[in-house]
Amino acid sequence: MRLLTAILIAALSFGGAASAKQPLREVASIDDALMYVAIADAIRKSCDTINARLIRAYSELNRLKALARDMGYTEEEVEAYVTSRSEKARMKDKAEAFLQANGVRPDDTPALCRFGQSQIQAQTEIGQLLR
Repeated sequence: MRLLTAILIAALSFGGAASAKQPLREVASIDDALMYVAIADAIRKSCDTINARLIRAYSELNRLKALARDMGYTEEEVEAYVTSRSEKARMKDKAEAFLQANGVRPDDTPALCRFGQSQIQAQTEIGQLLR
């Protein structure tokens, strides 16, 4: 009987650990999409010739929240993820690394604007948030 109880406890413990949610920062479909929104926002703030598609951006943010909720995350978990200072700093670093990987120094405004224009023309995830 003790062996059966020990096996049952171990199985339940393992099952609980296996079903634990990973941090939202590790859900690439959400984290990457949020990075694209952040990059588009930086571009529109830096470039006088580029504007944001605000309704599309808000729709994308709402889509990401709904996706997170569908994955089992609570509204509180989502809010904590998007308002955390450490997550904002990490996202800034991630966005800068993305830009640099695409040949753009984040502090080079003309290059950032050219990148934004190319993203609009290519209709990328970033470009679709800009006009």
